[in-house]
Amino acid sequence: MLDTAPIAFPGDPAYDAATGVFNLAGPAHPAAALTTTGLADVRAAISYASARGQGVRVHTTGHSAGAATSMTGALLIRPILPGGVEIDPDRRLARIPAGTPWSAVVQAAAPHGLAAPHGTSGTVGAIGYLLHGGVSLYGRKLGLAANHIRSVELITADGHVRCVSAAEDPELFWAIRGGGGGFGVVTAVEIELFPVTDLVAGAAFWSWEHAEAVVGAWYDWTLHAPDEVSTSLRVMNLPDLPEIPPMLKGGPVVCVAGVALAAACAHDLLDPLRKIGEPVLDTWQDCGPELVPDVHMDPDEPGTFIGDHLLLAEPGREGIAEFLRMTGEGSGSPLIAAELRQLGGRMAVAAPAGGVLNRLDARLAYMGAGVPELRGTPEEIIEHCDKVRAALGPWDTGQTAPGFVKGLDRPRGHLSEADVRAVERVRARVDPDGLFRGDAMPETVIVP
Repeated sequence: MLDTAPIAFPGDPAYDAATGVFNLAGPAHPAAALTTTGLADVRAAISYASARGQGVRVHTTGHSAGAATSMTGALLIRPILPGGVEIDPDRRLARIPAGTPWSAVVQAAAPHGLAAPHGTSGTVGAIGYLLHGGVSLYGRKLGLAANHIRSVELITADGHVRCVSAAEDPELFWAIRGGGGGFGVVTAVEIELFPVTDLVAGAAFWSWEHAEAVVGAWYDWTLHAPDEVSTSLRVMNLPDLPEIPPMLKGGPVVCVAGVALAAACAHDLLDPLRKIGEPVLDTWQDCGPELVPDVHMDPDEPGTFIGDHLLLAEPGREGIAEFLRMTGEGSGSPLIAAELRQLGGRMAVAAPAGGVLNRLDARLAYMGAGVPELRGTPEEIIEHCDKVRAALGPWDTGQTAPGFVKGLDRPRGHLSEADVRAVERVRARVDPDGLFRGDAMPETVIVP
């Protein structure tokens, strides 16, 4: 027991609350767990684990639980810190306490005409997303989300509260932005926001008869797309559930979703696609940043998500045809959704003041996800994921892009060997006894 928040063990409701994950395909089974609501709780928990020679793990929402390593024997800390999101509209900054989902950040910033570099899901924890890279819905204009961190507050293995930035411990500030975690318990971050004045966002869906033409036109557009637009192309084979619009059921549909920071750029993309065929559903509209987390229609309730992910070099029309062959009508795919996310733009440019992971050398991110309760067994989903990976193999960059789907144990990183060694030296400096070693992951890029 701690003097503050109590340690919970299996069978205790507090243990279940602390270990809950969004992706049920990656359940957390630590030896003990607690939800911390203050810095004293975090420091006491670290001391408790250290005194027992027990490793420490950290999570909040568990969206990337499927990509996490085993927590057997560890103490899991789930930091949910109070105070709410603090916005400084004059300096365009947001302070985000641990445990905050992106939806809260977006809602706090929007009344000031400001937006944050979030992904497609408002339920994802903002801090984990930021520290592991972050392919934002605004990413082609802004670069990786991690590049917008201005300071990080964390408690390291020695129990010290540190605030690191470009001016204060710049080495740790460099490593913590994309180095894979395992440096301590991050309790808050400060990020840079950006103004939005001409925003268009949404999703348009076409029946499969238009799929080849729509996908081809979208891909050709991406070859010269302006940085102001970030989009995704999805093949969706949705189940017959009450919450799904009827026009999206009964067979695969193809969807183009995204965000444009200039209305003219959105029309350049959408007008030719709409001439191919009338969408069965079209939600693209002028809007404020508060609506953007909903345009991708990601699930907002926990579930069992099994899938795969990889980063692609330029696939050309041949690669796009392979993607459709393996995921569309007649493919036998058990995947609920298969996606090509547009990269490039500023995400391909190294930020001068960025962290260790500050750019992506890839054109597209592929993600495919299945839900066993709705279609296919876990084995069938994994088998099909392997077939898709083989089909897209000629364009695979050899890197990973884990999101909320369960990875298939293929940890391949983005950093050079020299950078990896430098990150390890920083990790050893702040955690010489390896208390957080199990919490470190290969450098990753969070996509949702």
